[in-house]
Amino acid sequence: MNADLAAVALSLVSAVAYAAAAVAQERLASRDLGAGLLRLLGSGAWWSAVGLNAGAALLHVVALKYGPLTVVQPLGALTLVAAVPMGARAAGRRVSPAEWRGTALTLLGLAALLVTASGPAPERALSLAQALAVAGATASLIGVLARPGARPGLRHATASGLTSGVASALTQTVTVAATGHSGAGPGIGVVVVALLVAVFATGGLLLSQTAYRGGLGAPLAVVTLANPVAAAVIGISLLGQGLRGGAAGVLLALAGAGLASWGVVLLTRVTPAAESAFKAEEDHPVAAVLALKPVTASLEPALVPRRSRSGRLTPL
Repeated sequence: MNADLAAVALSLVSAVAYAAAAVAQERLASRDLGAGLLRLLGSGAWWSAVGLNAGAALLHVVALKYGPLTVVQPLGALTLVAAVPMGARAAGRRVSPAEWRGTALTLLGLAALLVTASGPAPERALSLAQALAVAGATASLIGVLARPGARPGLRHATASGLTSGVASALTQTVTVAATGHSGAGPGIGVVVVALLVAVFATGGLLLSQTAYRGGLGAPLAVVTLANPVAAAVIGISLLGQGLRGGAAGVLLALAGAGLASWGVVLLTRVTPAAESAFKAEEDHPVAAVLALKPVTASLEPALVPRRSRSGRLTPL
């Protein structure tokens, strides 16, 4: 099996594992278990999601050994394909037409990006100074997007996607350096970058957990889009992993980005009515009681004793 096929196959399995983990995280968040870290640590379902994420990440690392960031990262969009129907099944509903359209457009756009970004196996790695600069800039951006008090939602999803994309770029640096492809060999710099990978990977996981409190489809779509964008920026600007096709390739990449963004917007607007109503009644029991008020009101006259023509009260 050549390097490209190995990268694609590993990325496919990784995407399915990430999708299963995302669905598990969203279900936890819907039960308010995402509100505190201590509650998460005491949940077996949370540790199952962590295990799935860890397995997916391991497969992703191996895929990065065989393929460049600009190829492996867009394949992560398959997470969205798997997660939308899996999430709908877990919620006991069907995937809506709008969700299918949003998913299809997102994938079509990312497929265009994948065609223009394909290339050989990676041989270059970030220097320690570059890795620290990327980590610092990303941390500052995340601080703005996920500042304390910010309402959980698409900003946290964007921060999660950027964090995961940077973690992948740093992971590829560790992989290339550790396998000797860069010619430098492992050193103290590789250890530092590996620690940064651990920090960013954990941060991305926690940020996504927060983002999924608002549902699965739209936050996962934003994570899926922000992740390859962040990795592609690093790959193109710092690792020499450019776009193919010259000016035509750039136009195709821009068109793909537009389609993917349109798909994300469609997914953002999706709110399954049945699931929302069920959740409202589950989270707010008073609403269920008030919903019975018209029925009770219609029965009230029947509960009042009627007065006959003779003036006597008659029972019901």
